[in-house]
Amino acid sequence: MVLIAVFGVALLVAVLLSGLAARTVLSTSFLFLTGGALVSDGALGLIHITPGSEIVSVTADLALFAVLFTDGMHVSFPALRRAWRNPARALGLGMPLAFAFMALVTHYLVGLDWTTSFLVGAVLAPTDPVFASAIVGRREVPARLRQLLNVESGVKDGLALPVVLLLIAAAGPVAGAHAEASPSKIGVELALGLVLGIVIPLLVNAVTRLPLLGAEPKLQPLLPLATGITLYALCHLTHANPYLAAFSAGAVLTSVSPEAKRAFEPLGESLAELAKFAALLVFGALLTPHLFNDLSVGGYVAVVLAIVVIRPASLLLSLIGTRIDRREKLAAAWFGPKGFASVVYGLLVLQSGIPHAEQAYTLIAVCIAFSIVAHSSTDVPVARMFHVNDLVGIPDAEDDGAQGGPRQQEGDDHART
Repeated sequence: MVLIAVFGVALLVAVLLSGLAARTVLSTSFLFLTGGALVSDGALGLIHITPGSEIVSVTADLALFAVLFTDGMHVSFPALRRAWRNPARALGLGMPLAFAFMALVTHYLVGLDWTTSFLVGAVLAPTDPVFASAIVGRREVPARLRQLLNVESGVKDGLALPVVLLLIAAAGPVAGAHAEASPSKIGVELALGLVLGIVIPLLVNAVTRLPLLGAEPKLQPLLPLATGITLYALCHLTHANPYLAAFSAGAVLTSVSPEAKRAFEPLGESLAELAKFAALLVFGALLTPHLFNDLSVGGYVAVVLAIVVIRPASLLLSLIGTRIDRREKLAAAWFGPKGFASVVYGLLVLQSGIPHAEQAYTLIAVCIAFSIVAHSSTDVPVARMFHVNDLVGIPDAEDDGAQGGPRQQEGDDHART
């Protein structure tokens, strides 16, 4: 109950300061992160959470599922067909480069073996535009920049997961759910997640179009919500990959039922925000002084390099020869924040029981914390470079029409999170 009270107070403070945060370097994400750290055992001691606590894995799992489900609902297949080359470069070239660079830095500066070093690189590869919402949520920012960041972040989560699972299996003796991990088993889980993510929304859409069935207007937003809840439960019952299922389900649902997407969008965004805030609060509670003391000097150098060198260099190299102008390239290169996917995958590493799991998790957790602070506090200044002046509020429906959500080519306006 103390945790609920803390979350309620943090949410109240975040809402009251959200207008200020939308115009300055203040970030509501940072408020929840620091709030969790203040009430944990490392400070006031009001709540007692460890990396092995069930609430940590459950909260992070739900938050990532909710984020990917709503992300999928912002996918525009026609827009992707028109402009797929830049995101493909970021994924096909930039992501492997980031893997390799991070593995090199981790191996030589932190001293981890090569397999674990590549595992750290895979965990830190996913990016999250949530912490750069002043960039991805503004129509004043060039559409190709927003689309690059959105597509890159949405697809990276799914691409990184099988690599993470395979490297966990290769890193040494494992415990728990990953003890029997194998390439074939992982492939089956991913394929099953994709199938469920496609089939469930199609079935729901077919049923809703039967003559005697249909939701009354005030309950229409609950139909996609019920679909997502059902999908989440089925994935865990069948051991299908829930994250790939969530993203694909959101995309399919939007494609076959745009009216469902429009009805669900306000509720879905609010639920995703709540899930993200809860995950940040819980993750912040893990950021104790002991965790930061456990990281070596080489580890801190690796963290700084991951944020200010590895991400920018890998993306800039992947975009050589494109028509994106220099200012857009620099903005895209900087905004590669580590988000909820990295939190979940980092917990998978810790709970796997592999050799050096705790050392790898410490590096991952500190890197995520530094990234959240750095990127969520710099999106407004960077947005100003693109002449974004009004950073507060959501446009009227007449203004955004059929242009889609905040992670699509023609995004809505959102206050910063």
